[in-house]
Amino acid sequence: MMAEKAEKRFEHHGKTSRGFLNSGKVMSAIGIKEGDRFLDLGSGEGYFSIAASQAVGKQGIVYAYDTDEEAISRLRKEQMENSITNIVSSVADITKKLPLDNESISLAFMSNVLHGLVANREEDNTFNEISRVTTNGGRLAIVEFKKQDSPHGPPLSIRLSPNEVEALVRRYGFSKESVHDVGTYHYAIVFRKE
Repeated sequence: MMAEKAEKRFEHHGKTSRGFLNSGKVMSAIGIKEGDRFLDLGSGEGYFSIAASQAVGKQGIVYAYDTDEEAISRLRKEQMENSITNIVSSVADITKKLPLDNESISLAFMSNVLHGLVANREEDNTFNEISRVTTNGGRLAIVEFKKQDSPHGPPLSIRLSPNEVEALVRRYGFSKESVHDVGTYHYAIVFRKE
């Protein structure tokens, strides 16, 4: 019985979206702005965290969380090499309590992460925490693979349509603002915390 349960668990494979997504196009689509307090959930090597650090400027801050120590080490190395001082990168499990104060984030973000959370039934605590740390009126942006066959990404059976993402996220106090086509295989959906 335990072995059967282990077989069904979805394993997150990607450490970066580099090569699949244009970080500038994604940042523009989600409406990041100078001074934002940006949370990159499942940041991997920090492809979007680096882009966000430029967009939020010196008045903003980026929190980059991932469970992969090697990926966070690579991000920290890139931060040091490029003198990036407005990213706080940490090894952290986004399915557990986040090391952030209540209502401390103006824009929470996840890319190619949600399908795995849903497949593993880990979304409830994750979204309760996202809701807790996001300011009232703050935003949540989710980038996911389109629900269509493609040579890259997770199995079609666990992909989520924008409508499915909206139905899930609405339960945690967020309402949909917009949906954007951000690449051949991806869309972005932006929510606002009510």
